[in-house]
This record gives sequence, structure tokens and C-alpha cells, in this order.
Amino acid sequence: MTLIIAMDGPSGSGKSSAAKGVARALGYRYLDTGAMYRAITWWMLEQGVDVEDAAAVAARAGEVRIQVSTDPDAPGIAVGDLDVSGPIRSRAVTAAVSAVSRVPEVRQVLVALQRDIMADGSIVAEGRDIGTVVAPEAPVKVFLTASEEARALRRAKEIADPAVSVEATLADQARRDKLDSTRTASPLTKADDAVEIDSTELGLDEVIDTVVRLVKERVSTG
Repeated sequence: MTLIIAMDGPSGSGKSSAAKGVARALGYRYLDTGAMYRAITWWMLEQGVDVEDAAAVAARAGEVRIQVSTDPDAPGIAVGDLDVSGPIRSRAVTAAVSAVSRVPEVRQVLVALQRDIMADGSIVAEGRDIGTVVAPEAPVKVFLTASEEARALRRAKEIADPAVSVEATLADQARRDKLDSTRTASPLTKADDAVEIDSTELGLDEVIDTVVRLVKERVSTG
């Protein structure tokens, strides 16, 4: 039986680490849809496209060829034949990704690709609109959240740049949250039938165990 596990939530909620852990525990594939938006943003910047110009971004959205590894032990992403797993985590991409992500044509291209990937077998997919737009039929939907302070601290540790303070990360996080939750195309929102998990006081293993138990309950009663 093919099963899609949808894990949504804001940045810093821990969904990437949790989704990979759940995929490993269940023997499923893993898909980081956020990396796909970062990849197309990286490409736009490399091409000199003004990412604040929605029409310019929309006009070139169909040109990008993205390839994704769905191995939870070796996730990766390439644009054309170039591995961009590292470059897409740059500060420049982080600052621009919300602007690119809100362009409907970008979301159309990537949602179609995401659905094609998901059709190939059981998978844990994480992002911001998996349970609401990409796979609304997913039998298991999780919305992972955490306090603003906890999320900012996690993000600052991930960035591991002494020039970027927790305070700066908190401010940037608030900006991205607002952009992601108020955009017209596929805003960040919790699906009505999603189970919300607050990871503020939970360790990674606890989050993974909670989701795995939820999956097994849904499968056994489905």
C-alpha cells in the first residue's frame, strides 16, 4: 500500500529532521519540498532575475529542471546536473525564497513535480502546503509547530554563522512567517484534519515516535 505522510509547519519547527526520522523508521522515501523552492530561487538569482518582480519570475519558472533524491539518509537536490544542496542554504536564497514561493506559476510547476514524485511509492513529504494543496488526500497529516523563540534558536544553530544572532533570526523568521501565511497562492496553514504537534518542549526522538505511532494507528484502522 502506498502511503503519503504530510508534514507541514513553519521554519524552525523541526519538521525536516522529524520527517527524515519518520521516513527512516517506516522505510519510506523522504521529500523536502522547501528545498525545491530554494532550488528554483537559487536558479533565479543565478540568472539575474529580479525576484521581487513576480511577472519576471513567472515568465521563467518553467525553465528550471530540478532533480531530487528521496533517500532520507542521503537527501539532495540538483538543478540540471549541478548539485545545489549547499548553495540553496545561503543567506541570499533564504532572504529571497518567500518572494519566489508566492508566485503562482512557481507553485504550479513545483506542485506538479512533487505529485509526480509522491506517486512513486510511500513517502514522508514536508513543507508548508502538503496537507492542504499538494496531497490533500494524505491519510496522515501533521502540523508541526513550536514557540517563536524555540524556532529562532534552532534556525540560528542550523545557520551556524556567528554574524547571525538569534535576534536577527527571530526578526527574519517573523518576516517569512507573515509572507508565507498571507500569500495568495497556497498560504501556510494547518489542514482541518491535521494533527498539531508542538515541539517546543519535545526532543526529536519524541516527535518522531509520536508521528510513527499516529501513522501505525491510521494504517491499522484505515
